[in-house]
Amino acid sequence: MTNTPGAYDALMLLSFGGPEGPDDVRPFLENVTRGRGIPPERLDEVAQHYLHFGGVSPINALNRAIIDAVHAEFDAHGIDLPIYFGNRNWHPMVEDTVARMREDGIRNALVFATSAWGGYSGCRQYHEDIARARDAVENAPQLTRLRHFYDHPLFLDAVTDAVRAARVELADDVRDSARVVFTAHSVPTSFDATGGPPEEGGRLYSRQVAEAARLVAEALGEDDYDLVWQSRSGPPQVPWLEPDIVDHIDALHERGVRAVVVVPVGFVSDHLEVVWDLDTEARDRAAELGMGFSRAATAGTDPRFAQLVRELVEEQRDGITARRCGTEPLLGAACNGSLCAVGCCEPPKRPSRPAANG
Repeated sequence: MTNTPGAYDALMLLSFGGPEGPDDVRPFLENVTRGRGIPPERLDEVAQHYLHFGGVSPINALNRAIIDAVHAEFDAHGIDLPIYFGNRNWHPMVEDTVARMREDGIRNALVFATSAWGGYSGCRQYHEDIARARDAVENAPQLTRLRHFYDHPLFLDAVTDAVRAARVELADDVRDSARVVFTAHSVPTSFDATGGPPEEGGRLYSRQVAEAARLVAEALGEDDYDLVWQSRSGPPQVPWLEPDIVDHIDALHERGVRAVVVVPVGFVSDHLEVVWDLDTEARDRAAELGMGFSRAATAGTDPRFAQLVRELVEEQRDGITARRCGTEPLLGAACNGSLCAVGCCEPPKRPSRPAANG
């Protein structure tokens, strides 16, 4: 990827957002599903997942911890950039953050989105967030989004070491035979089919996830592993990426597998879709079947993640060569909400859109 070095005066971390109290849950879910025609009873069902944890999603606190770590990383390397925090669906809303940046005199900022991936939800929707925020704020600063990082060696190393640590937590009699199962957020297959530039053949999201899983498995010395999906929503007649993690645990049990190490490679942080879908539903199902279960930590809390953010900033600011391990297209970088490429990640023409992979 070719970078154009430039003078930047801030960094914004852009994420999905989450409620921080019981009264926030329903308004947050209405923001997430706006325009999608989701029935109220479905929102009520999902609200119970949040209320199970006191109405607080961990995602905002985890993002603030990432920002603190990046501040420290910047200070250690002489990078003088203030860091701002904006969300798509809950406070601090990205529009409010961009307005504050303008009032602070910021003119040319970089944007780090908390998704490693291409595709509509993982990439294009963040460009739409940037464009919407700039449209809402007169004289808004220039906003340049940093590129995908799904195959950055620091990201892969953090995931690899998290798998090793998770395996150690299993009982001695099942540790060595435990099946490694990678998981990422499912999306409708129609959205995955249009992921990436049209000339690249689509499926950029699932291809990147598969390559990241393969690279981590190679580092672990695992030549036999699984890639599954989680957190699907929407009507059952709409095909999504499969198999689902809970269904896959059932299938592994039928094959005689005694334990699993679940690796949420598709997620940066332990937000609600990790702590509910994996730490609650998948773990409980494994326990019902008498299977050992251990879940690897997400990469965002690893010290190398802040180093990764610094390197991405230096790539864009200083024009240094991107470090990567994979071969799938590496996109994501664009200015002011423009697309990575013409027609990139065009959503199918239907009313329901998937949740983001933030």
